[in-house]
Amino acid sequence: MSYRTADYEAFEVSVADHVAEVTLIGPGRGNAMGPAFWSELVPIFTGIDADPDVRAVVLTGSGKNFSYGLDLPAMSGGFGSVLADDAKAKARTDFHGMIKRMQAGINAVADCRKPVIAAIAGWCIGGGVDLITAVDIRVASADAKFSVREVKVAIVADMGSLARLPLIVGEGHTRELALTGKDIDAARAEKIGLVSDVYDDREAALDAARTLAAEIAANPPLVVQGIKDVLDHSRSARVDDSLRYVAAWNAAFLPSKDLTEAITAVFEKRPPEFAGE
Repeated sequence: MSYRTADYEAFEVSVADHVAEVTLIGPGRGNAMGPAFWSELVPIFTGIDADPDVRAVVLTGSGKNFSYGLDLPAMSGGFGSVLADDAKAKARTDFHGMIKRMQAGINAVADCRKPVIAAIAGWCIGGGVDLITAVDIRVASADAKFSVREVKVAIVADMGSLARLPLIVGEGHTRELALTGKDIDAARAEKIGLVSDVYDDREAALDAARTLAAEIAANPPLVVQGIKDVLDHSRSARVDDSLRYVAAWNAAFLPSKDLTEAITAVFEKRPPEFAGE
């Protein structure tokens, strides 16, 4: 089955005039990233990569928000065995495998030979930031807000933000965002270089992304792919090394009472109380 005609739960995909448009549609609130997101992302972007008719990609979110990030309640089952007090090698190995499979989804976006432009409106949190750091160009609406929020739920970001964000905004801004989990608005995002331009609303940002994609698609496709390949070459080894390291680190050290507390607090809809255990 072609990636164009597959029945997706977390995405809508269309292709016209050499441009693929990939839209996050949930099913979680705020286009949160649940199991369907992680299982569908790889076949979509490997399909786009192999499609000779596609020369550029627009990535956006449906509704008011780009993505609330990881759907923690929907994904909490993957944490289950590794959070047990007696979790041993098997549980940790399985957890490490889950991280690597999820990383493969974001990597499929980064490794796509067709340039990807993200149009971001509303909230872009956690995994949403992981996703937009994997694209080539980012534009936003004036209401966009960004947060590397994993620290707030006792998680070391492991899908690529800590590897790719320093190459986009620099070490200082990355450390501030990752260590505080703070929110920044579109104006700050533009100032630090996270997004190239800010537009009045979602539709204007999406129109701008489509215009950029059309401009890219009008250029010789093999040369465009070559430009992207050369630009990616110097950073690929650094990103790959960081992803391998954080996957191993999280398999060893992420399981904690604080992570259990964070997941429990989400289900109970209350602020977490972290004890550093």
